Amino acid sequence: MSARKSEIIIVGIALLSFAIGIYYYPQMPEQMASHWNAKGQVDDYLSKFWGLFLIPITLVGLALLFMAVPRMDPLRENIEKFRRYYDGFVILFMLFMIVVYLLTILWNTGIKISLNVFLPIAAGIMFVGVGILVENTRQNWFVGIRTPWTMSSESVWDKTHRMAGKLFKIAGAIAIVGILFQSYAVYFVLVPAILVAVYTVAYSYVEYKKERK
Repeated sequence: MSARKSEIIIVGIALLSFAIGIYYYPQMPEQMASHWNAKGQVDDYLSKFWGLFLIPITLVGLALLFMAVPRMDPLRENIEKFRRYYDGFVILFMLFMIVVYLLTILWNTGIKISLNVFLPIAAGIMFVGVGILVENTRQNWFVGIRTPWTMSSESVWDKTHRMAGKLFKIAGAIAIVGILFQSYAVYFVLVPAILVAVYTVAYSYVEYKKERK
């Protein structure tokens, strides 16, 4: 898929979210449930306008940012080398946000789908998507694990991102297992993600030190 087609899809998803909001506006209560705690219980509300249009507005901003990154990066020629993976992940993320948006709307219409069922599966798929993206990245200033050590050495960048790709896929599998333990699902999502982030930063430092020696 060309970059232009991907950008059309990204913009289309953002505009679709506005169409959904406009369609459901008359059906929504004046105060919409907008946030859920770790147990899947509502713990915050927004007015009808912000409850319906906060995510669409955010998606438009993110779409513009995602499309700008390949153009702004000083190493944009490297981004072009993994552009199809980048665009694929952006589309996956935008679709993820649309699903979250629809679940919020359905909850407020009385169709209460447990987020602790949805979250582990969606987060697991997202983590796998991150894994595929990072293992194919090339050195750049916006996408990937940008530590002083990965930015100082292309070989350290490559080693770190290959490792991160494997770990994020494992984190995705662990997140999906969280569906079996719904009361603790959020921990199956957050803990692996934090551990992968911390480990890959430390890994890049160790690999850089090895290279220097």
